[in-house]
Amino acid sequence: MKITRHQMRSLPDFFKEINDPRRAQGRRHRIQTVLGIAAGAVLCGMRSYESIFDWAESLSQKSRAHFRCRYDKGRYVIPSLSIFRNILVRVDPNELDAAFNAWNKAYAQDDNSLAIDGKVMCNAIDESGCQTQIMSAVGHTTGICYAQKK
Repeated sequence: MKITRHQMRSLPDFFKEINDPRRAQGRRHRIQTVLGIAAGAVLCGMRSYESIFDWAESLSQKSRAHFRCRYDKGRYVIPSLSIFRNILVRVDPNELDAAFNAWNKAYAQDDNSLAIDGKVMCNAIDESGCQTQIMSAVGHTTGICYAQKK
C-alpha cells in the first residue's frame, strides 16, 4: 500500500482522543505526536522500538513539524526511545485499535479478499485461566488489518 503525504500528515489527528497513560507532570511530547510518528514508522516497515526511533530520528525538520513535534531552541525535537517504548507499552490497546480503524476507514481502498489467521498465544493466560487466542483479518490488496480480536 502506498501512503500519500496527506495520509501520513493526518496520522496524529487520529490519536487525539487517546488517553495519555503518563502523569501530567513532565510531559514534553503530545501523545498524538508520539503515536503518529510510531504509526508512520510501522507503516514504513519498522517493527521494533529501536527501528521506530531510528526512523523518527531520520525525519527532516519539515516532517517533524508535520507530525507536530515539540519546537525547542529553533528545532523540532522528536521523542526519545524511552518515550516511544513507554507509551506504546502502556497505551490502551482498545483506544489504539479504534484510532487505527478510523484511519483505515478514512483512507483504505476496498479489498475484494481477506486473509484470516488465528493463533493461540503461548503462556498468555486470561483471568479465567484460559489461554489467550487472537484472530485477525488482513486485506490482500491493501495489507490493512480490518479486524483483530482477542
